[in-house]
Amino acid sequence: MSRIEPETHLPLHRHVGDEFVFVIEGALSDEFGTVTAGNLGYRPHGCVHTVSSKNGATVLAVISGGVEPATAIGDAPPSQVFTLSDLPWVDAMPGVKQKRVWEDPASARRVLLARFEPGATLPPHRHVGDELIFLIEGANADEAGTVATGNLSYRPNGCVHTVTTTNGATVLAFVWGHTEPV
Repeated sequence: MSRIEPETHLPLHRHVGDEFVFVIEGALSDEFGTVTAGNLGYRPHGCVHTVSSKNGATVLAVISGGVEPATAIGDAPPSQVFTLSDLPWVDAMPGVKQKRVWEDPASARRVLLARFEPGATLPPHRHVGDELIFLIEGANADEAGTVATGNLSYRPNGCVHTVTTTNGATVLAFVWGHTEPV
């Protein structure tokens, strides 16, 4: 997580790899739009842009590469803003709904928002690829312990676990790969 100070302006730069930015509070802007609190920005590989924040922001950034200086945007791919409230909830399994935010089928990568109803349980499963989750609200637990609001949980490739929630939870999940029942 990072705190972006008020009146911040980052110069023009190119992304080598991609970046997802979830804004926890405040707002971040670039040439393609503004990501406000509770929403997600995506900067694809090759994206060229500046970043500014008039009043500051607290963000969670998931970055697969780095950045390098750039002199012009040219025909680089644009950044994207995902307004999460505009996406529909879909039933994923009993007690769990999802908003599918972003997906790259070729690499089996995806970002989703999941809402666990009170008492929901995910049966034992194995991760084939990595998963990073951020608890937006509530708490969930597995064999490693409880993950509460504002905390992150990482499940590496091969991890086997069961997920439960007593009072419900909303999580933002960054997934590389898939899961399989065990």
